Parts: sequence; C-alpha cells; structure tokens
Amino acid sequence: MLGSGQLPSSIALAFRQFKPIFLMLARAISYAILGLDAFPVEVEVDAAPGLPSLSIIGLPDQVVREARERVRSAIVNSQFHLPGRRLTVNLAPADLKKEGGVFDLAIALAALAASGQLDPASLERVAVVGELALDGTVRPVPGVLPVALALRQGARRLILPLANAREAAVVQGIDPVPVGSLAEAVEVLSGTRPARQIDAPHPPPVEAAGGDFADVKGQAHAKRALEVAVAGGHHALLIGPPGSGKTMLAQRVPGIQPPLSYDDAIDVTRIYSVAGLLNGTPLLGARPFRAPHHTSSAAALIGGGSLLKPGESSLAHRGVLFLDELPEFHRDALESLRQPLESGTVAVARVKRSLTWPARFMLVAAMNPCPCGYLTDPRGRCRCPSTAVARYLAKVSGPLLDRIDLHIDVPAVPFDALTKAPEGESSAKIRARVQQAITFRRKRGQTQPNAQLRTKELKTHCQMTSDVLTLLKSAMQELNLSARSYTKILKIARTIADLAQQEIIQPDHIAEAIQYRSLDWQLWV
Repeated sequence: MLGSGQLPSSIALAFRQFKPIFLMLARAISYAILGLDAFPVEVEVDAAPGLPSLSIIGLPDQVVREARERVRSAIVNSQFHLPGRRLTVNLAPADLKKEGGVFDLAIALAALAASGQLDPASLERVAVVGELALDGTVRPVPGVLPVALALRQGARRLILPLANAREAAVVQGIDPVPVGSLAEAVEVLSGTRPARQIDAPHPPPVEAAGGDFADVKGQAHAKRALEVAVAGGHHALLIGPPGSGKTMLAQRVPGIQPPLSYDDAIDVTRIYSVAGLLNGTPLLGARPFRAPHHTSSAAALIGGGSLLKPGESSLAHRGVLFLDELPEFHRDALESLRQPLESGTVAVARVKRSLTWPARFMLVAAMNPCPCGYLTDPRGRCRCPSTAVARYLAKVSGPLLDRIDLHIDVPAVPFDALTKAPEGESSAKIRARVQQAITFRRKRGQTQPNAQLRTKELKTHCQMTSDVLTLLKSAMQELNLSARSYTKILKIARTIADLAQQEIIQPDHIAEAIQYRSLDWQLWV
C-alpha cells in the first residue's frame, strides 16, 4: 500500500536517474474565488538559468507567497526532481487578488511540466485546484462548487482534492478527477493510473433539521402567526417574557418552510462552499438556520473581514436568520441589516474591490417587552419604570422595525397548557398549508412573495370588498396607524387570504392582520 506522497519503486528510480529537459515555460489553469464566483487564473511557470529559487508574482497574498515552501517540499518528498533553476511563477491576470492555498497543486504541476517531468500537453483544457502538504498530500480547499459551476463554460476536467470530489460531482457536465497526492495527480495526467470513481451525491433531504411544532405546548396564536409569516415571506418579531417559548418557536420555522429546489440548494451550498462550512456535505438540502450571538459585529452579520467572507445574513440565504435578544445587539450591527431586509442582497465595498452576496432570508427576531422581561406578565412581576421601558425599546430603531412585518405576542404558558394540552399540529401539516398558499399565489399570476409586493402592485393583487375598506379606515383612525402600517397590513391580509384559498381579501383577513401589528398601536407600552 503506497503512502500519500509515494511513487512505485520503479517510477521513483526512473525519476531519480532522470536528467530533466527544461522546456523553460509551462502553463496550468486554476481558479480564484471572488465573492461567490470563480475566475480562471493562468499559472505560468518559467524555468530560467540562474541560482535555484522560486518566486511568485501576480498580486498574491501572504498565503500564496508561502506556496513556495509547500511546493518545494511537496515536489521533493514525492520523489520528483526539484529544478535547479530560477523558477518564476506568474498568476494571471495580474490585477486580480490571489488568496489561499488553492493554487499549490497547479503551481507544482506546471513546475514539473516546465522541467520535463510531465507532458505539458496533459495540462491543456484541465483545471487544477488544491493545497499541498509538505509530504505531497493534496488537502481540501474552500470554494470548489463555484469552480465546478464556472467549468461548465470552459475546461471540463477538474483535478481536485479527494475530500472535495463529491462537492464537485453535484454539478453536471464536468469531469471531476479527485487525487490524494501530487504523485497521483502526475500519474493520472500521464495516463499511467486510472482516475478514481466518484459516488454520486445523495439527493438532499426534504425534512429540515430541528424540532417539530407538535412539541410546542400552547402558543396557538404564535404558531398561526409564524405560519402566515412563512407563507408570505414576512419577517417576524416575537415579543414575550423569558421562558415563554420564543426560541423554541423560532427554531422550528425552517420545518414549515417549503423544501429547497435543486437550484436553491445549489445557491445555498455555493455560499457555504466559499465560507468553508460544508464539512463534507456535497449538497445542502435543508434550509439554513443561523442564530448569531448578540455580541456579533456588523461584519459578522453582513460579511467582510480581511478576506471578505460572507456573513450570517448570507449564510441564512433561503432560510432563517434568528436574532435572539434583539435589543442587546450592537446598534450598528442591527442597522447593517436594513439593506438585506429590503433588497435581499448584501453589498460590501472596500477600497480596492466590492462584492455582492445574496441574502434573501426570513428574519425571526425575539425580544422581551422590558428590561426585566415581565412587563406583560399578568401577575404584575415587572418593576421597570416607564422611562426604562422606553429606553429599552428604543434600542431597536424605527427604520429596522419598519422592515419587520409581524409583531407576535408570545405570553407565558399557563400550567394547564403545559400538562393537559393535547399535542399540537405537526410541522408537516403546517408546511402542507404553506405550500398550498404558495401554489395558490402563483396561480393568481404572482411570482414573488407577498412581502415583496411593491406599492403599485397592491392594487392588482390585493382586491378588497367595500366592507374591508370601511374596516381599514376605522382601524387607521382609531388606532392611529400610519401609511406604512396600512401597506404592511394589506400584504399580511393578502397572505391570510392565500392560506384560505380566497381571491378577494375579506374583513376577517384584515382583522387578523391588524393583530399582528401590535407595535404600531403600542399594545403593552
């Protein structure tokens, strides 16, 4: 059994006795990740007379520059000949920033081709990605899925680490060739060893991870509100005392969302691939649920950092972003969410480049009604002065609350509900109703969720009877609702009508929608 960096003894002996014929210049194709997209990089290696050295140019970062030592050790420990010349590695285009260890394997193979130890023709129409260990082992790299997607328009064959093989196999129309070492890559390209076979990835699971709504005792009102929120793509804010079940409810929201389509699963997996969070999973089938801590920074929520990685809002794409203890988040972190809540994208600008990541998530936030949390407790346990309550609520800005459609009251669960209440509806039953509402909406000719309806589209899709108009007028006057509240209530009522499979919005739909906007008329402050 050969080690990861070993050649058969006969081949190793041949290489040790081999006097390389320098071809001076060789090329290989690799890929750089920028945002969520992969861009081709031509790896040129020139072997020129001079003192033995290896230099890398073409806007490399520190990790890429350190590839000199990894490549040198990997070549020697794989029983190949290290060219005794001045090797210059150019990564083109020169104005594209090169980051990470993804170019190691391509540099090593091009160096072997430049010294005559590998046929340069074997690198034509082949893309190469992979990081090298000092013994020649090929280590996995992030961002293989975007590379595989980009290959559909270029070279079809992809030499990649063995650990990334099933991730690339998700994409149809390419030929992924996994290798475990530099020596194996040379043998496969030379035709002396057949390429490994890759097992087809299993189809993504339909069921979302997490608990079932049947486990939640009581809270029928909150469950119904979350059903409406998922059906219409609305953001929701859960308000209630500690221990009332806000977190438990939020964790079960992905279970009532419709299953991911194949295209959406690819979209989500691509983000996790770039972030290096796949953990061996070739394709994510369950909708993501992200719950960052309230100490998270703005960069952690929207993305950024020195390497410009996607943040929690993008990692929650097509899923749920849960912000527990909403007022405890830093003000700038919460305000950074305005753009993704409105547009479904995150734009991060830096001096030398800017990136845009998808961030079409459902926001589910939770908060207490006051600093101690017991303002709405019927037993009168709260002793917070009104000024303290006002300061606490003011931690969440009006513009951010403007983007949250449903304000859901989650009261404390009484003892009888905990011990005697029958088991509630399962997530599967609720999800079936949600799917029916989405199907009904599409039959009406509306493609986007109700929460994304524009003002000019409300007249087309939100048809109402005269009774509804009368009720809305009365509610706006008596509850002092704003024009913003009017639009939100109309969109929520449209979702409730979809759940009821009704074309025309009825008065009971409006009445229920008004209940979900408690912060507009300050029910408990």
